[in-house]
Amino acid sequence: MAGRLDGTRVVVLVADGFEDLEFHVPLMRLREEGAEVTVAGLTTDEVSGKHGLRTSADVTIASIDGSSFDAVVVPGGWAPDKLRRDDSVKDLVRTMHERGAIVGMICHAGWVGISARIVKGVRATGSVAIKDDLENAGATWVDEPAFRDGNIVWGRVVEDIPDFCRELVAAIADA
Repeated sequence: MAGRLDGTRVVVLVADGFEDLEFHVPLMRLREEGAEVTVAGLTTDEVSGKHGLRTSADVTIASIDGSSFDAVVVPGGWAPDKLRRDDSVKDLVRTMHERGAIVGMICHAGWVGISARIVKGVRATGSVAIKDDLENAGATWVDEPAFRDGNIVWGRVVEDIPDFCRELVAAIADA
């Protein structure tokens, strides 16, 4: 059976301290729908999630060309604070956003969007811990499980992963 995302390419970012479920569940859901998913990290060394699950990236973020992907997904956890400090991450997310690719961010991933300077003037959600950061960056805080604003798909927290995945898959399929 054909998946809704057959023929699409998605890059999922990872770094040490990623939120285990916010990484693994969307990754599996995208693959289930037929997307070709590449995991990209600051390094290809094995990293640990907040709750002990381990993974490694297929490639480094600095080595990829965002123009060959239809979407980028940034899981939450502590990893976004590490990812946002790397110029290749900010450049990738900003460039993909500017060309209209889907950018998915859940929980603390909004920090990456803030540092990539793509959140000004958009509706945003995530962990309440980054509400002030999003608002100070010019976003309008919305306390909803998940939604799409333009080409950005937002998810609030772990409990909202099913809603986030539905929005993410629909956005990529519609793009």
